[in-house]
Amino acid sequence: MKLLISLFLTSCFFTSLAGGLRGTVKGDDGAPLAYATLYVKQLGTGTTTNESGLYEISLAPGQYDIVFQFVGFETQVRTITISDTFQNLDVVMKSQTMVLQNVTIRAGKEDPAYTIMRKAIAKAKYHTQQLDFYSARVYIKGTGQLKDYPWMFKKEMEKEGIDKDRVFISESVSEIEYRRPNTFKEKVISVHSDGKDNNTSPNGYIFGSFYSPEIVETISPLSPKSFSYYRFEYLGTFKDRTYEISRIKVTPRSKGDNVVEGMLYIVEDAWSIHSLDFITTKLGIRFNMKQVYAPIEDKAWLPVSHRFNVAAKVFGFDFEANYLATASNYKIELNKELYVENMEVIDEKLEKEKAKEVESKFGKETQDLQKRLEEGKTITRKELKTIVKEYEKQETKAQKEPEVVSNYTYEKDSINFHKDTAYWSLIRPVPLTKQEIKGYVKIDSMAIVEKKREEGDTVKRKKNSKKGFQPWDILLGDTYKVSKHSNFSIETPTGGFNTVEGINLIYKVRFGTILQDTNKTRLTITPTYRYAFARERANGRLNFTMRNKNYRFELEGGRYIKQFNADEPILPLVNDFTTLFLEKNLMKIYQRDYVEAMFRKRITPKISLQGNAEWANRTAMQNNTTYKLIDNKNVEDYTSNDPYNEEVGANVITPDHSAFVTSLSFSARPWLKYRIRNGRKSEIENSSPTLRLKYVKGINGLGSDVDYDLLETGIKHSFRLGVRGKLDIDANAGMFLNDRSLYFMDYKHFLGNQTPFTTTDPVGSFRLLDYYQHSTSDKYFTGNVHYQFRKFLVSAIPYVQMLGIREDIFVNYLASPTSKNYTEVGYTIDGILRIFRLEAAASFQDGKYVGYGFRIGVATNISVQFSDN
Repeated sequence: MKLLISLFLTSCFFTSLAGGLRGTVKGDDGAPLAYATLYVKQLGTGTTTNESGLYEISLAPGQYDIVFQFVGFETQVRTITISDTFQNLDVVMKSQTMVLQNVTIRAGKEDPAYTIMRKAIAKAKYHTQQLDFYSARVYIKGTGQLKDYPWMFKKEMEKEGIDKDRVFISESVSEIEYRRPNTFKEKVISVHSDGKDNNTSPNGYIFGSFYSPEIVETISPLSPKSFSYYRFEYLGTFKDRTYEISRIKVTPRSKGDNVVEGMLYIVEDAWSIHSLDFITTKLGIRFNMKQVYAPIEDKAWLPVSHRFNVAAKVFGFDFEANYLATASNYKIELNKELYVENMEVIDEKLEKEKAKEVESKFGKETQDLQKRLEEGKTITRKELKTIVKEYEKQETKAQKEPEVVSNYTYEKDSINFHKDTAYWSLIRPVPLTKQEIKGYVKIDSMAIVEKKREEGDTVKRKKNSKKGFQPWDILLGDTYKVSKHSNFSIETPTGGFNTVEGINLIYKVRFGTILQDTNKTRLTITPTYRYAFARERANGRLNFTMRNKNYRFELEGGRYIKQFNADEPILPLVNDFTTLFLEKNLMKIYQRDYVEAMFRKRITPKISLQGNAEWANRTAMQNNTTYKLIDNKNVEDYTSNDPYNEEVGANVITPDHSAFVTSLSFSARPWLKYRIRNGRKSEIENSSPTLRLKYVKGINGLGSDVDYDLLETGIKHSFRLGVRGKLDIDANAGMFLNDRSLYFMDYKHFLGNQTPFTTTDPVGSFRLLDYYQHSTSDKYFTGNVHYQFRKFLVSAIPYVQMLGIREDIFVNYLASPTSKNYTEVGYTIDGILRIFRLEAAASFQDGKYVGYGFRIGVATNISVQFSDN
């Protein structure tokens, strides 16, 4: 209680040392207006009221025009003279009078909202380019509360100091700068919080722009594609000072994630955003956002306040967070090459005669916007879009790095980062509520408890810390620090079962170190031991790897087993299951005594080159066990380890032989885009298709028995079709230019599947195809198309969407000499527990039905953990 009183008195004392304005803002019904916006015209400064309608803003002595705004109420402007003390000003705002335009909407006629939106959309790109620079100070306050949780977590929550009445609160003050076309800087001046990160932060919306086609992967109503995603309805016009504001209702054509719903207010003639009130969802989390804009220097409408409410109920947890952001001290620099005052935009769809007159007078050729408007202030929306687009195109060509989409710099003022209560009392633009003050008191109390707990845990860790190797590490595995940059690890032993080796045991150790060169190259040495009990033989391999961000080099050798398809279409773990429980020994393997080297070099961020060379003695292997965990009398015995292939016309018998095989692979992403954050470039995923070219040569000589040439090309890409869905494609075509001497492991194999599980990449693999039946030494083509719906059947249910579940359809195609235009079509429910899929597929040959099957898909990043490669 003493701490609460102290915090309150400190706040009162320090706020009384400076001059300014404080008071309440209420509606004409007497109710306080929470989060009403205040804007100081002379300073470009904004703030808001708190939940109780209270406001407080520090101002130096002088005369100011204070603009009070609240959606649904008439804007008020008060001229106030400030001395060196705080003055009280209570404001009562009148309800907004909405006036409908003199328009009659007849059956089949267009709502007037559409012509307003066409003009606003045409000018959206212009708004993003009209400023060369702006800067502002942004204050963000976030409060969060866990309103409910499952009773089974009650003790754990109490242990962490979390109860249903506790309010988590954080505040930050940042200075932001934007420099056209894509440079953004944020310097955090100070933060006051409980130190916990919040994944529901709305910063993407605060620092983004609804003038962009997308904001945080959400389609903006001002996107050129918006008419495909939204319906618009005109609800009237009202007067805000000297501006006429149109109220537009925005409704998604298809509700769900990544679209907004609510009200958009557009400034007539300027066709800029006045304010907005939108709701959107992300994976079942509901975001309600409200933004208010102001005309900075009467030239550009920029946001001065943001309010966000975030709420969700997930697996019994019910939480709510509220964020408030205010922008102040705006400074702007106009783009003199583009900025034009009093531009009149014509919608040629409705104003046809006027548009024809403009086009006949000025023509349709693209020209400089300022020169064009010197001849006449009237311009069609299509002409405006074309001119701005050409301007951006020419500017992009002039940039040093046109592929960089954004350049973001984030830093903290380490000297002044942590401020005391006095500082926050002075700088805070929005008064704290009583509940928020209690929240800070709780945070301070918990911080003291947490510090003592950590000190105690540190002592315990020191007492209980393990030193060096322990005998049980041989079975359980562990990692040991060898030096500052080196470690040694024993991996947990693994094993499996197949009909060639019977039970097998695999044991690995690994030594890794970071070389102290400029690229921080990592060196790894990994010996692997493998024992096959049915064969009563041991084999092993030694891998030597050097890698950094520019290249990867591997050298490996030994005696080890390998699948005929080197891409490993069936995981050993899955084969263990199908063999022991379903009596299907699907994995076909051979033995090789080998040495191989691989070098992959990133020539440029867009181009990679990889070379492989392998010399191997390759030996066929036969089944050595008939053991069955479950003996189903209706199932035939295990099949031979020699794969069946239609091109050969029988099970392929592979004689022992030697092979020297080399390959060269080239991949390019010519249209790759980047983001830069604090000087570090990061690739934008799926911003370019990947083009592939591969040449494989089987060399006859040096004791090698092979002689063949294979050339393959391919393309893979993933892209969104707006917010309606995502399309993935993968296509490969190749042919053997020479097949004078090759063995079955040299054939082109395809990623088939005969198990209940799909563990390979869902785009680029088949669901029902036999592993080796259509393998070929001739020409071939594979095509895979995978489409993910934003919502379809099951995913149209809101609760299912909240769980992250999506639906897909896919088509897989194979053309080879024996495949008979093999085709699969299928349907998938994806994202079950985030990592599983349920798949149903049917197969056809030459258009005739062959069969169907069901599969359980597993995320590829998990499957790779069980790979034998």
